[in-house]
Amino acid sequence: MVTDAEGNEASLNLYAAPIVVTPNMARTSDDCSLVDIEILEDAVLAVIPAAQLMDLMVRFESIREWGNTLMREELSRKVRREWCLAALSAPQRLEWFRENHPGYEDLFAHFHIASYLGMTPVTLSRARNR
Repeated sequence: MVTDAEGNEASLNLYAAPIVVTPNMARTSDDCSLVDIEILEDAVLAVIPAAQLMDLMVRFESIREWGNTLMREELSRKVRREWCLAALSAPQRLEWFRENHPGYEDLFAHFHIASYLGMTPVTLSRARNR
């Protein structure tokens, strides 16, 4: 999630376990994080320092392919979400969300889902009641 100058939070992505979050190079600028990651339930985390991951990717083709696959998948998710936000009405965005993230409505608070879909919680509620 990101926080704007007024302190409003916006959800950029929602993840459910098991998941690998993209390497920090996709989430930083000048070594500064652009986003916060909020863990909503108990979780087990594994962390690999960026320099160590880069070294492993250079040395081992299988790790490089794995990292590249993660980045391609994340880019694809972002592009699909951008299309959804730009092209679909609120009810259509909710339907897109349900198709692309089955079960997430039961996992995440409605304000997180609404933010992810670029709408207010009230608009999400109206779309859910259609």
